[in-house]
Amino acid sequence: MKNNNKNKKNSSDRRQEVGFTSGSPMKKGAFKRKPTRLRDGESSGKSNLGKRPLIEVSTKKTQKLSYDELPTEIRINKYIAESGFCSRRKADDLIKQGVVKVNKKTITEMGYKVQPDDLVTINGDPVSYFKHNIYILLNKPKDVITTTSDEMGRRTVLDIVRKHERVYPVGRLDRNTTGALLITNDGDLTNRLMHPRYEVERTYNVKLDKPVKDKDAMAIAKGVELEDGKTQPCEVLLYPTDEYKATITLKEGKNHEVKRLFAKFGYDVRALDRKYFAGLSTSGLKRHQYRHLTKKEVLELKKLVGLI
Repeated sequence: MKNNNKNKKNSSDRRQEVGFTSGSPMKKGAFKRKPTRLRDGESSGKSNLGKRPLIEVSTKKTQKLSYDELPTEIRINKYIAESGFCSRRKADDLIKQGVVKVNKKTITEMGYKVQPDDLVTINGDPVSYFKHNIYILLNKPKDVITTTSDEMGRRTVLDIVRKHERVYPVGRLDRNTTGALLITNDGDLTNRLMHPRYEVERTYNVKLDKPVKDKDAMAIAKGVELEDGKTQPCEVLLYPTDEYKATITLKEGKNHEVKRLFAKFGYDVRALDRKYFAGLSTSGLKRHQYRHLTKKEVLELKKLVGLI
């Protein structure tokens, strides 16, 4: 394995074992080194994480749908989902429960088509197709709950992102986990982003209670047997300048997956920050800050999960 450092090789040196490359000396006895991305079946390699294009901060907001853009007719479950009320799957459940009405008539036919001038209600409340979808990226701070409300009165993400429209977080981050969190009222998009089938990437920076061993990082990259099944192969980055730090990219979204993966090998996660979710980055956003996604970003999300 090559090492860019011209000094004599040392087999016990950590950077030799996992393929770190040395750079210019920062100070005596220390080097600035590039992290190594560990994949299933690989012992080392160069990371391109730093080259990943970052999404620029934008103040552009999504536009409301005009009446002329409304289809001549649309399936009832899609109508409900695109109103932002819930996902299409949940809309099917509501139809089965008999709580969906069109022009005061209960609808039980799953393929029922709604006309532009029809009045659609759920449990008596009107649902409008003209309700525009909202897409917000929040850099979640610590000590904030990822729910729409909390019975214990704790602060939630919706106390930061205050909207008149009903919105909700896509998935959950633990109370003390920070970083990228998508908040929206697009039910269909939410459902697909959270489904394992679409393998949506989530990248976390992890701070641990002790130095990470190379063999443990490789085992995590290959997949680990947990109580709810074996995890998929993932990518792990180790840092020679900070042996307590790692970066991990997952595609599953199991509950508390990062903490459980490292706990399997005796590590305690002291800090966890999600840097990327579905290609969205917190770059340019301070803790507590949020922004609306651009139209291009929304289209990319929908392409990612096959909605367009």
